[in-house]
Amino acid sequence: MKIRQLLAYCLSAYLGLLGPLALADTYPSKPIKAIVPFAPGSATDQIGRAFAAKMAESLGQPVVVENRPGANGMIGADVVAKSPADGYTLLFGTNSTNAALKSLVKNLPYNQDTAFVPIGYFGSVPLIVAINNDVPAKSLNGFVSLAKADPGKMTFAYASTSQRVSSEILASAAGIKMTGVSYKSGPNAMTDLIGGQVNMFTADFAVTLPQVQAGKIRGLAVTSLKRSPAIPELPTVNEALGIKNYELIAFFAAFGPAGMPKDVVLKLNKAINDAAKSKELKERFASLGFETQPGTPEALGQKIKLETAKWAQAIKAAGMEPE
Repeated sequence: MKIRQLLAYCLSAYLGLLGPLALADTYPSKPIKAIVPFAPGSATDQIGRAFAAKMAESLGQPVVVENRPGANGMIGADVVAKSPADGYTLLFGTNSTNAALKSLVKNLPYNQDTAFVPIGYFGSVPLIVAINNDVPAKSLNGFVSLAKADPGKMTFAYASTSQRVSSEILASAAGIKMTGVSYKSGPNAMTDLIGGQVNMFTADFAVTLPQVQAGKIRGLAVTSLKRSPAIPELPTVNEALGIKNYELIAFFAAFGPAGMPKDVVLKLNKAINDAAKSKELKERFASLGFETQPGTPEALGQKIKLETAKWAQAIKAAGMEPE
């Protein structure tokens, strides 16, 4: 009887050790869900769906995108933070969800530093500062002059952390006061900018560039250190205002719930890097100013630490308090 018990114990221990290895060998054996914490049509959504399609080719299983917008990405991120760490629920996150929210929200429903495992970096995009066509300003300097003449009258829209912080830092650097208006999604904010319900909106190229090119809104500047080849006629904020060091870049990356098996993380990382190297994907988003940067999960983890500190400093400099 004792021998049988010993054998049973040994077999159980063996199977326990085999479990993670078997999971890694067979992963993925079913469709993977990727939570995009912003609305359909946003840059995160467009880039996320393109990466999901390419990842599916490498992994041999569908990567199904599910939009969970709201609260600057916090709602979708929270869903992933509380999901099983088996590699079948991912977060296609951004600087909002994985760097800045910690400094903007007093009581996050998850610990931003420990709730996620970094998987792979997609890339980054600059933003465009744009205004409604009826605002009587032809340049960023002109807009600043209008705002200075009537403090607090000018309004700006935001639906993500990068959109809000970019405008707050711009206001701080230019010495003006504006009133922020929160939206659930970038496309909704753009609708109101075009309609004149708000005066200014600083957002990624995916949302702003088509409307600027169509003449529905007026682009004033880009938030990168260099002009964008996608719209080279727009100056940088630094050029337009005669200042230095203004830069705000939105980035996109994949994360999973903390505790995911290492081999699963590496499989997903390879699929993401293969997608990032895809000529088709790079050409598709070149017009958005999107730049890919393949790398390791460890490199992404280090980047997140640096970005979290960077955003904390920027938010403090803009005088923004956690809410």
